[in-house]
Amino acid sequence: MKFNEFSLSPEIMKGIEAMGFEEASPIQAKSMDPMLNGRDVVAQAQTGTGKTAAYGIPMLERVTAEKKVQGLVLCPTRELSLQVANELGKLGKFKKNIRILPVYGGTSIERQIRALKKGVQIVVGTPGRVMDHMRRKTLKMDDLSIAILDEADEMFDMGFRDDMQKILSKTPDSRQTCFFSATMEREIMDFSARFQRDPEIIRIKHKQLTVENIKQYYLEMKASMKPEILSRLIDIYDPALAIVFCNTKKRVDALTAELASRGYSVDGLHGDLKQNQRDAVMKRFRQGAIDILIATDVAARGIDVGDVDMVVNYDLPQDEEYYVHRIGRTARAGRKGLSFSFIVGRDIYKLEDIVRYTKADLNYMELPTIKQMDDSFKANLETCVIEALKTADDLTEYKAIVESLLKLEYGAVEISAALMKLLDESQQSRRHDALDQVDYGKKFRAHGLRKDRKSKGKKSKGAKKRFSNHAKLYFNKGRKDGVNPKVVLAIFKNETNLGRDIVGNIAIRDHHSVVEVPKEVAKSAIHQLQNVRVAGEAMHVRMYRD
Repeated sequence: MKFNEFSLSPEIMKGIEAMGFEEASPIQAKSMDPMLNGRDVVAQAQTGTGKTAAYGIPMLERVTAEKKVQGLVLCPTRELSLQVANELGKLGKFKKNIRILPVYGGTSIERQIRALKKGVQIVVGTPGRVMDHMRRKTLKMDDLSIAILDEADEMFDMGFRDDMQKILSKTPDSRQTCFFSATMEREIMDFSARFQRDPEIIRIKHKQLTVENIKQYYLEMKASMKPEILSRLIDIYDPALAIVFCNTKKRVDALTAELASRGYSVDGLHGDLKQNQRDAVMKRFRQGAIDILIATDVAARGIDVGDVDMVVNYDLPQDEEYYVHRIGRTARAGRKGLSFSFIVGRDIYKLEDIVRYTKADLNYMELPTIKQMDDSFKANLETCVIEALKTADDLTEYKAIVESLLKLEYGAVEISAALMKLLDESQQSRRHDALDQVDYGKKFRAHGLRKDRKSKGKKSKGAKKRFSNHAKLYFNKGRKDGVNPKVVLAIFKNETNLGRDIVGNIAIRDHHSVVEVPKEVAKSAIHQLQNVRVAGEAMHVRMYRD
C-alpha cells in the first residue's frame, strides 16, 4: 500500500517523499487508518519494522502549531528517544512551527526546561525524565491529545510500570493512547485496558526464511565505508549478476552514480522511474548488459532473474519480512547464492530481530582488505588463463608474437609474467579507497550478534567483570523496591552518559544495592544518578565503604 492512498496532508507527504519512502510497511499499512481516525491501538511490532512512522505520521497530522504539548512518546532508552525524535523531525520537516523535543536523563535538564518554555508540540522521552519535568511543572499535559508507548514491553522489563501509570493518569481522559510492543503478554494487555477505549489490536505475522542454498553474512562498518566495502565484495566474489537493496530512492540514485564512477556496470531501479524506463533497466539486467542492479524493495517486486548469485542489503530492510523477499532473489532453481548485510551502529539490534523472526542463519564476516581483494583477483586471473588454454581454438597469431619476443632473448617465464601483469592492470580499472580501520592494522570494533559474542568466549555465563581500580556505589534501593541487575543496567544506560558497560559486580539486598564501577567515573556516576526515580521515589547514591 502506498502512502498516497492514505488521507495525508501535502506537508506530511512531502516529508515522507523527502525521506525516500515509497510504500508502507506491514505495520504502517495496518495501523495508519485506525490511528488517523483517532482510535486507540495496541500493535505488536519490533524495532526495524517502520513503527516510528506508523505512529509518527498520525501524530504529526494531529498536532497543531499551538505552543502546547499535544503529543507524547515514551521510550525505554535515551538512544531510542533521540532516534524517534530525529525521525519525527524529518517526517514533519515541512509542517510549519512544529517543534519536537527529546528529554532523557544524563544530560542538562536546564536546557530541556528552556526548550519547553519556548513552546514544544511533541515530547519524546524516557519515563524517568518525563516524570521529573512533570514534578517540576516544566512539562504540562493539560492539552495532550495523543500518547504513544513505544517498546512498552521493554519499559515493563526495566521497571517503568509505575512511572508509565503515573504519567498517563496525569493526562486528559480524551487523549488517544497507542501501545507498540514486541510482545502482547497478559501484563501489557491488562495495563493497556486501564488507559484505552476499545483499542484496535494489530499483529504482524513473520515469515521464516526456508532457503538452504544461500550463505548469509553480515559485516559491521561505519556508514562512510559502505561504498568501498561493497565494491570490494563485488571484486572478490565477481558475481554474474548482483542486486543491491537500499531503503530510499535517493540512496539508489547516489549509490548508482558512485559505483558507475568507480568503473562498474550498474543501473538503478526505483518508484520514480516510468514503466518504460523500468522495463529497459530490467531488460539490460536480464541480458547481462549490466552486472549490478541497485533497487528499492518496491521496485524490485516481481524480479525473477535466474542468474542472480549475490544479494546485498546495503541498508537493512524496515521490516523482517522484506529480508525474506530480498534474500529470496538469489539461489533460484537449485543454484547457490550469497547474501551480505551491512550493519552500522544500532542496526545490529534490527538484525537480532531479523534472525529471531526469520530463523536466518547469518555468519559474521571481517571487513575485506585491499590485499584480500588483490589476492582474490590474481587467483581469478590464473583460473581465467587456464580456462583460455583449455578452450582456445586458434592461438597462431598470438604464438607468433611470443616467438618474436623469445628471439629477443626474453625468457618464457618473464614474457608470461609481463603479459599477466598487463592483463591484470587492464582488468583492475576500478577505483578503490584504502580504509584506516581496515587496511592499516586498525581493526574496526564490531559489536556482533548475540550468538557471535557468546562464541568469542569473552565472558562465560555468570562471569562478572572485575576492575583493578574500582569503586563501589551504594544505592538506597533494593530487592523490595523492585531493583534487580537488569534494572541497575537500565538505569546506567538511560540516566547517565556512561553506559551500562562500566558496571561490574552488582549486589542486591532487600533495601539497598552495591554496584561496582571504575574509580575514575565514580563521582560522575553519583552526580548523574542522584535523585533518579525508582519505583516512583528518588534514589540516593553515595560511595560505599566496606
